[in-house]
Amino acid sequence: MSKLFTSLSLGEVTASNRIMVSPMCQYSCGRDGLPTEWHRVHLGSRAVGGAGIVMTEATAVEPRGRISPNDLGIWSEDHGDALAPIAAFIREQGSTPAIQLAHAGRKASKTRPWEGNEPLAPDEGGWETIAPTDRPYPGYDDPPEQRRMTSEDIETVVDAFVEAARRAVTAGFEIVEIHAAHGYLLHEFLSPVTNDREDDYGGDFEGRTRIVREITRAVSDAVDGAAVFVRLSATDWLPDRESWTVDQSVRLADRLTEDGADLIDVSTGGIHPEQHIPNPGPGYQIPFAERIREETDADVLVGAVGGIRTPEQADELVRNERADLAIVGREFLRDPYFPLRAADALDGELEWPIPYRRAVK
Repeated sequence: MSKLFTSLSLGEVTASNRIMVSPMCQYSCGRDGLPTEWHRVHLGSRAVGGAGIVMTEATAVEPRGRISPNDLGIWSEDHGDALAPIAAFIREQGSTPAIQLAHAGRKASKTRPWEGNEPLAPDEGGWETIAPTDRPYPGYDDPPEQRRMTSEDIETVVDAFVEAARRAVTAGFEIVEIHAAHGYLLHEFLSPVTNDREDDYGGDFEGRTRIVREITRAVSDAVDGAAVFVRLSATDWLPDRESWTVDQSVRLADRLTEDGADLIDVSTGGIHPEQHIPNPGPGYQIPFAERIREETDADVLVGAVGGIRTPEQADELVRNERADLAIVGREFLRDPYFPLRAADALDGELEWPIPYRRAVK
């Protein structure tokens, strides 16, 4: 049997197979950050389709951490209560419910992608953004108002991640992922491209990684029994300037494992619009996951994401131990039943939901 359909142990949590729905923003909430019927059906259908882990989109730990006013949030008990039925349905289908906790930092306060992805002024529903720097994300003539974070702001954000994690576990999520990638707030601290601080949260590797490690330790302590993932951008794709690199990612992955992370979710990029990706073809990010898996001193579990489009691709990376988990994004948008189709193609053992079995040949 394909190893893709074997279980994966994540501390006290066990995923039924090694296919995960990647967190993908839907930008489909009202302006209160509460999930809608869209989220219930979108996430629930991927669980029906056989994914071992179904992860929500980036879910903001505080209102100013949203990318757009229509982003999902978990900054109050009301949000946890509204998400609980979704987590329960995912679990009922045999999948593991997971949530990505996020803060957009200087990439916040924008319109939705199909509305232009443009900065929002306060009178348009926008807000002041926070970041490790006072330099805004480049490329906008009129970026949102932005403020360099104070030590009090940092404490507030750390606490917001911890409280969001507690709410998530209470709501029934068994995996919480800390989003430290794609140019959002925690990645902004990691990368020297965006971190120009001279305090304890800037400067050298130790300073720039401090907030991510603090959040990982605190979340791990707060969610006893749940698994903790951390998503990293393994490289900034900016070779001609001082930036975050895969060597630093390997080093950080070792530390995060010590801090309580059960798996490193390996992605890339997003810190600066001038990033250069030489060949963004199928599976182009998998070599970074492979390096982190091979070169860390600790026994680090790794998930690979990016351009995984076929059952054979997903199977190959797990079977050849390039990664422990195949994280599938856009293919799940095209086909909610990708795991069931993959099991048919690979002679894997994955049961169809009983109401659908009349369609199985």
